[in-house]
Amino acid sequence: MSGNGLISSIRRLIHADERLGAPSPFEQLRQQMEDVLGDGGILKEVIQPGDGPPVPRNASVLIHYSGFLEYSDHPFETTTNLKYPQMMKLGRDVTLAGLELGLLTMKKGEFSRFLFQPQYAYGDMGCPPFIPTAATVLYEVHILDFLDSGQVDDFISMSPEEQNTVPLSTLLEVVNTVRSFGNRYFNMRRYDNAKDRYKQGMMLLGNRDAQSDAETERIDKALLLFYLNLSLTELRLDRPHKALKYGNKALEIDSNNTKALFRCGQAYLELHEYDSAQDCLITAQAKKPFDSDINNLLRKVATCYKESLDKQKDLYSKMFRHLRSK
Repeated sequence: MSGNGLISSIRRLIHADERLGAPSPFEQLRQQMEDVLGDGGILKEVIQPGDGPPVPRNASVLIHYSGFLEYSDHPFETTTNLKYPQMMKLGRDVTLAGLELGLLTMKKGEFSRFLFQPQYAYGDMGCPPFIPTAATVLYEVHILDFLDSGQVDDFISMSPEEQNTVPLSTLLEVVNTVRSFGNRYFNMRRYDNAKDRYKQGMMLLGNRDAQSDAETERIDKALLLFYLNLSLTELRLDRPHKALKYGNKALEIDSNNTKALFRCGQAYLELHEYDSAQDCLITAQAKKPFDSDINNLLRKVATCYKESLDKQKDLYSKMFRHLRSK
């Protein structure tokens, strides 16, 4: 979302009356905004409400934002031109005090406008040459997603012995957040970053000493997701041997898992091991006979297998011809 249109509309409406002492654009906006802290330093207007709980402290947020000066149609900074905005951690990557405090009032999917007085923005000094001294600034913020990375940070700071004392449910929440980070990186095609997150979650689960068969089952269920994610990520990184390793680890937990069988089939195909690829995919097809991905890959394997045999046949034929000619 962008508020360029709103700013432009306000400017057009009041342009003729500016010299007559009409309210400025920011003064007009203030009349419809909420005072977040009670001191007038941060004012907020919700344009599109979000869902769920507000952003927690120390979270990592995925946002689009644009900053405007009064009477300016164009932002002095924006992320709206980025296809994949950076995940920003509160307390570290978000350096504007007003923006961080404003984010703590927002929910996932929310789009809001904020007016920040200088003490919550760039101070009395400003930020030459873009931000003048003692400037009030308008920020438009659309929060796409957030992850409670504070809980992850707290857990990782513990020793392995301390980690084993926390409830298993807490560990599962932590690794689920870690996997969400990995999924976010994967969707951004940052596969090495995704792989690192998946391996981190796998390690945290592997360090857990299960206290019962029920705990072992829950840990294995969580590990299965990481193995599947790692197998696909290694395929994207053109590392079929590693993809096959994680696919087989997933099958050790659930030998009937069609995703794991499919990943192994993909890896074997990349390794030109067509018999093994067919075995995996035929087993998967028996469980999901109408799955188009499985059926399409099976056809691809059959085609590649035939082409490979034809090439071998042609090669042997040439060899025999060469031997007979001697």
